[in-house]
Amino acid sequence: MPEPTATPSALDRLTCVIPAGGVGSRLWPLSRANAPKFLLDLTGSGDSLLRATWDRLAPIAPPERILVVTGNAHRDSVAAQLPQLLPENLITESEPKDSSAAIGLAAAILELRDPDAILGSFAADHVIRGDVLFQRAVATAAQAADQGYIATIGIHPSHPATGFGYIACGAARGDLAPFDVYEVTEFVEKPSAAKAGEYLAHGGYLWNAGMFIAKASVLLEQMALAEPDMVRSLREIAAAWGTDRGAEVRERVWPALPKIAIDYTVAEPAAAADKMVCVAAHFDWDDVGDFASVANLLTRGRGSDLARRHAGLRAEQAGQPAARRGARRHDAQLPEHGARGDLAGGLG
Repeated sequence: MPEPTATPSALDRLTCVIPAGGVGSRLWPLSRANAPKFLLDLTGSGDSLLRATWDRLAPIAPPERILVVTGNAHRDSVAAQLPQLLPENLITESEPKDSSAAIGLAAAILELRDPDAILGSFAADHVIRGDVLFQRAVATAAQAADQGYIATIGIHPSHPATGFGYIACGAARGDLAPFDVYEVTEFVEKPSAAKAGEYLAHGGYLWNAGMFIAKASVLLEQMALAEPDMVRSLREIAAAWGTDRGAEVRERVWPALPKIAIDYTVAEPAAAADKMVCVAAHFDWDDVGDFASVANLLTRGRGSDLARRHAGLRAEQAGQPAARRGARRHDAQLPEHGARGDLAGGLG
């Protein structure tokens, strides 16, 4: 009698999607359309941000479960930097259409490969330190996604940043994980300095790092509530993907897709419908959004005065404030790992 087959765990069904788009306009002229920041080494590590993202995800998923979504113009550069990337897992856009279309197409392709697949979206141009803590947060988010929720990973704020969106967290969800999982009550746009200060004082707010983990089918169902025509089009492209008709269908359908961020088609509506949860992260994170962030990363937060003055000057020339935006963790502001209860109740 054959041995019963074990059901794969949520983490074993997770496919990591790396959206690699955007030109990093606030880092011009360092980052440009033909050399976007995800293809650059901005940390002095010797690896591009894209390569570092792949290496961070490799312990979580094998190459067959890592997809990259990028523009046609960057296809060859991405393939050269990621030799382990399987050709069938390199998804190209004929023109940029923002995160709903990029992540939605990956979800539609995954849904056809495995109706029970879990998708995790992780930007190609962020910096994370604390890989074990990152992996733990992703595993926790995958468990929540396996229960039908859309999960995001929030970052404990170290200062009242005005350059990030925030996640308002509610009650702890001990039914989904022993610790670190909370209801999401609201996604908040980039606040004023005064409002950001209130968020830190309140203690129930996390930075929105734009990471989303959900079953591919659940994500598409949620997106379809806001943009049904777009999801139908994405599924049409996915059905032809990898066939002789794939290029023709994509070139015909893709240009008509709306340009809209996944925050508006999935995250905010899911939170309003009590379908979104947040994993409170304990790793260091930075979106490398401006020259001040680059200086902070290169100096590990210590920052020589010269480096900071140079970063401030370049940021001001680009029309951006010179204040630091790095997300280095401040341990005094973090809850003890494993603590329970509402973030707003004093854990933040």
